[in-house]
Amino acid sequence: MRKVAVIMGSTSDLPVAEKAIQTLKEYGIETEVRVLSAHRCPNEAREFAASARESGFSCIIALAGMAAHLAGAMAANTTLPVIGVPCSGAKLDGMDALLSTVQMPSGIPVATVAIDGAKNAAILAVQIMAVSDEGLAHKLQAARDEGTAAVLKADEELRERYKN
Repeated sequence: MRKVAVIMGSTSDLPVAEKAIQTLKEYGIETEVRVLSAHRCPNEAREFAASARESGFSCIIALAGMAAHLAGAMAANTTLPVIGVPCSGAKLDGMDALLSTVQMPSGIPVATVAIDGAKNAAILAVQIMAVSDEGLAHKLQAARDEGTAAVLKADEELRERYKN
């Protein structure tokens, strides 16, 4: 299975979700993007989560702000890994979403990334799939190596500039 669901509570989360969608595409992961609210359409959200494994998904990335119950609602209805992305909001800058996403009851885990951390959510999804996919594992290592090279180049340029 090389398919990830990216689920938003509303389209206001789309600018954050696009970071996950783009990252998954870079790794060649099929992505299905949906808007399913834990509060406004709970039956549809529950049905999606309950049938996600049979639909060929490897994991679910759930983005939501404010009350942010979407990741928990997904996790309550599937045994697939669920990665929650708390989205920043106008009132508490995403802290409310972070706490709602990370404080799950025992037995219903949600892996939670930083506020607006959709890119890391996508990378975590790829890492989960790479456990049984050597090709993805190599792509992840190549990305890490590129990141290391970029930092070392910046370090070299900075040392040259300041002669230290």
